[in-house]
Amino acid sequence: MAELNADRAVAAAATKPASTTFTRLLDQPDLVTRYDKRGDFRHFDEQFALVEAAIDQDIYPELISQGSSGSYLCKTVDGKTVGVFKPKNEEPYGHLNPKWTKWMQKLCCPCCFGRGCLVLNQGYLSEAGASLVDQKLQLFIVPKTKVVRLVSESFNYSAMDRAKSKTKRNLSERFPEIGRKFHRIGLPPKTGSFQLFVKDYKDADFWLRRFEQEPLSESQAKQFQSQFERLVVLDYIIRNTDRGNDNWLLQYDKPEVEEAKEEEGEDWSLVKVPEIRIAAIDNGLAFPFKHPDEWRAYPYYWAWLPQAKIPFSEDIKQLVLPQLSDMHFVEELCDELHDLFKIDKGFDKNVFERQMAVVRGQVLNLTQALKDGKAPVQLVQMPVVTIDRCKSPHDRGRLRSFSDSFTQSFQDRAPFFSWC
Repeated sequence: MAELNADRAVAAAATKPASTTFTRLLDQPDLVTRYDKRGDFRHFDEQFALVEAAIDQDIYPELISQGSSGSYLCKTVDGKTVGVFKPKNEEPYGHLNPKWTKWMQKLCCPCCFGRGCLVLNQGYLSEAGASLVDQKLQLFIVPKTKVVRLVSESFNYSAMDRAKSKTKRNLSERFPEIGRKFHRIGLPPKTGSFQLFVKDYKDADFWLRRFEQEPLSESQAKQFQSQFERLVVLDYIIRNTDRGNDNWLLQYDKPEVEEAKEEEGEDWSLVKVPEIRIAAIDNGLAFPFKHPDEWRAYPYYWAWLPQAKIPFSEDIKQLVLPQLSDMHFVEELCDELHDLFKIDKGFDKNVFERQMAVVRGQVLNLTQALKDGKAPVQLVQMPVVTIDRCKSPHDRGRLRSFSDSFTQSFQDRAPFFSWC
């Protein structure tokens, strides 16, 4: 019966008009999807359609109590959680944030309000941008994320929006002819990031403590190291300013005896080796327009782990080094991030160029660290650099020569606190 309801929900969502079902990146239908080598974005669209169908049946997304912003667990008609939606205007510094903590911070301590290196209320773009980088580099550690539009009674709307919606609904019921003239009767859709929900994962901090007591085998440790290095590559390139051990997840099951076989009079137990997988969630505080240089450094907390002291493996070098060493590839990545970020109404091209200058600098440092055989902890100790695209009135297109098209500069100001 559950499968039948799910199939009906997908079919119902498929018959909706394009204005209702919004499973594309805003005005960018092919963005990111073309870099998915595994075809999972079709699954993403199906899950999002199920959420819309559930909302139509009054199964609304539920506000997540943790955190400092409005984030919602989205479910299907069967009550299965399949995604997390984070509306733009309910972000930590959004005007409709249902949590009071950031409002209190703004009221009591305006001088420390926000992170001075980030663009406010662009967390939803940062979430989708991290997924784009993840797919582009084939890291596959970020749950699929897109920018979508979604409407639900459970979202935090202003009293004015709710009053207008109620008035239009009443007029439409009493005077259908007038109601047909309304562009929209219900609540306005909210723009935000929608990320697929991952099951059977726990906070990395939980497993890291467990691994201290119950060390992994050599093969398991190697597998974990490979996943860890992908996390390092992602976080460093996007300059994630909020990567603690509580916002990346691990999936791990202890080895279990799968079956017993009898061969030549001896009993043999077949042990299934578990797969260790990392899910890099909470990427909303990345892509700064400058390196932190005020009060806090916003370090990568994984840099204190023992895995960060191990030099980068040949596997990660073969995976990302050929691409990151190619400036054409890096500029292509920046162009696709531009296509994503420009959908925001407050998009500023100059600020975006500064964001990409940080990204290019991070890529340069990462490339050098991989070539020199350094470890992640040595990578984060390298002098931070930004690489700006040169602006010339004689340029008629994008120049591909690094020396002719870009300028490199180092940061000469350090944050007051380096450990937080």
